[in-house]
Amino acid sequence: MPQRHAVVAGAGIGGLTAAVALHRRGWRVTVCERAPGPSAAGAGIVLAPNALRAFDTIGFDAGRAAGRAVPAAMGLRRQGGRWLSRADTAAMAARYGRPPLAVYRPALAAGLAAELPAEAVRYGAAVTGIDSPDGSPLVRTTAGELSADVVLAADGIHSSLRRQYFPGHPGLRYSGETAWRTVLPAGDVPSAVGAGQPPRPATAETWGRGERFGIVPLGDGGLYLYATAVVPEGYRPADVRAELLHRYGTWHDPVPALIDRIDPAAVLQHDLYDLAAPLPRFHHGRIAWLGDAAHAMTPNLGQGGCQAVEDAVVLAHLLDAAGGTEAGVPEALAAYSAARCARTDAIRVRAWRAGRMAALTHPLAVAARDLAVRAVPERVRQRAVDDLFDGFTLPGTAVPA
Repeated sequence: MPQRHAVVAGAGIGGLTAAVALHRRGWRVTVCERAPGPSAAGAGIVLAPNALRAFDTIGFDAGRAAGRAVPAAMGLRRQGGRWLSRADTAAMAARYGRPPLAVYRPALAAGLAAELPAEAVRYGAAVTGIDSPDGSPLVRTTAGELSADVVLAADGIHSSLRRQYFPGHPGLRYSGETAWRTVLPAGDVPSAVGAGQPPRPATAETWGRGERFGIVPLGDGGLYLYATAVVPEGYRPADVRAELLHRYGTWHDPVPALIDRIDPAAVLQHDLYDLAAPLPRFHHGRIAWLGDAAHAMTPNLGQGGCQAVEDAVVLAHLLDAAGGTEAGVPEALAAYSAARCARTDAIRVRAWRAGRMAALTHPLAVAARDLAVRAVPERVRQRAVDDLFDGFTLPGTAVPA
């Protein structure tokens, strides 16, 4: 049987995971990325137990490959420092087999790319369109044409392939918030934390009025920092550090000191969007969408990247199970849509609702929100987390993956 060939549009976490999963199943893979090379810019990502379990099924150790991994059970605080809820890392590890893991996103991408043949990832090769003259995809890129048995559209939140094949879809919806993200190098952290403070701040997200600030320690001693604020779409401050100090400079320690130490040139800012409505399906013929291209969601549950990993692993599993028959690929992609659409859209909706709650600005609404968070029984909170962390399964398997 001829070796099957998958072309992946996009070298993000989802696209690279899909490529690794298929490569390990004997497929030839070509990843086409519009950027001229691997990006050294980036921030952190927290891999929840569901994503780590998905990686396990393809034999990929994300913590080892990324090299900057540390357990990251997230607590929640008020801007004065009072805890609204605290996560127990040991309890999460006992319940789910491991706690969430914080990694440096560029290192994770590099670790995935290193699992592929050197020629598999083509930078500076944006996918511009797909023709199917005889039913088999012919992928047009800025670096030439590629024939394929299947095309995986992992081309991100602004997916051009999604717009091409779903022209009637309403597209993206602005959440009302923007986000700043950066990584503070390990050498800056002790002085940033200051005398009398612990050398490693706790993993936590702090909520104010329409503003949030997150601190996630990384394995090399650095910190992944992020902040969100309710602002008009497209708002870009002239002075990032001044903007952050204005918004968060009176918050609990060590937030002001950390902001003082950031490099403004290393801060990434992105407005936060999700899809205004779910896609009707995640496939068309021999093309499948995954990650943000399929179900862009706001980051409020920390599941955007995790769901992309789940997509990739399920998709590779179904494609491999389909064998090499002519009808196998379309049937596998239809099964992929059936397996993934409902779960990812439910999480997209939950993420949006969580963001609406976190973005409240009226003092009475904020006070009621904080009281409600503190009052939620642990068993209720646990069930909600179980739906996320225990929800990954491989279709056709007898037990959760």
